[in-house]
Amino acid sequence: MTTPILRQSQGPAFTRILGFGAARGDISVPNEDLIGPIDSSDEWIRQRTGIITRTRASQDLLAVDLATDAAKEAIEVSGVDPALIDAVIIATISNIQQTPSMAAVVADRVGSNPAAAYDVNAACAGYPYAIAQADALIRSGAATYVLVIGAEKLSDVVDPTDRSISFLLGDGAGAAVIGPSEYPGIAPTVWGSDGSKAGAVAMNATLQEYRRGEAEWPTLRQEGQTVFRWAVWDMAKVAKQAIEAAGITPDQLAAFIPHQANMRIIDEFAKQLKLPESVAIARDIETTGNTSAASIPLAAHRLLQENPELSGGLALQIGFGAGLVFAAQVVVLP
Repeated sequence: MTTPILRQSQGPAFTRILGFGAARGDISVPNEDLIGPIDSSDEWIRQRTGIITRTRASQDLLAVDLATDAAKEAIEVSGVDPALIDAVIIATISNIQQTPSMAAVVADRVGSNPAAAYDVNAACAGYPYAIAQADALIRSGAATYVLVIGAEKLSDVVDPTDRSISFLLGDGAGAAVIGPSEYPGIAPTVWGSDGSKAGAVAMNATLQEYRRGEAEWPTLRQEGQTVFRWAVWDMAKVAKQAIEAAGITPDQLAAFIPHQANMRIIDEFAKQLKLPESVAIARDIETTGNTSAASIPLAAHRLLQENPELSGGLALQIGFGAGLVFAAQVVVLP
């Protein structure tokens, strides 16, 4: 018996980002509001992180609400009919429900039913992970337009007495619509993981332990020095690889949009990459804080708002965090 040859789908050769959207928490939380429980000071937080204040969401404002608002703006800016969006990917570590996915709810809210929809848990690298998937889905013919969102309400998983990470975290969502393009708008992604360092950024307990009364509500913790060294040295190498994979040189970049983890890490990145002064560097962390999967699209959105002349230029984006996971790619800014 001859095995039938299966039909294969094939999409366009290239994709690009068509528009960004953003939504930040509705409360501004300055350092002074956090220093008591961690026995610290405004000066200490500024020197260690570069953060002056961060946005957090009020109790009734959920991560899915932030994701919806960011998605609606991205769709409007892109000019794409939401009914044509056939895949929605949300990068998040803070969905308050194990199931259903946040993506399925947002797809319905923005008018993209019956789009394929799923959440990605790749922490602070979730957004570039999702961009890589959106690019592949469209070029394979599995989707025509993809809505990618990074959405977090990290205030739900913060212990205000924890000195390792609590003062870093904020709430927000950033979205991008990806579609077919006549020219390459998303370069190859350099990504990966190192599970041997899984304990460097992680929850301090499981839900099972919490349910049994063996632990308090699980919250995020990190080994600060381990993460800092890994981010500065190993991730700088990944960023260089992404530039090489794109076939460009650092001086051809218009912008550098790293995960907004820490201002010192961002500054050290710029030095190691030898970025010229002409490259705009996203520093959204100063007033938004570290929003994990949302940080890159939020930073990109603000950078374009403040510097519209960057539109059409090349941007290097890199995410890295719990897992440990990482992903970097060069994209054309919409």
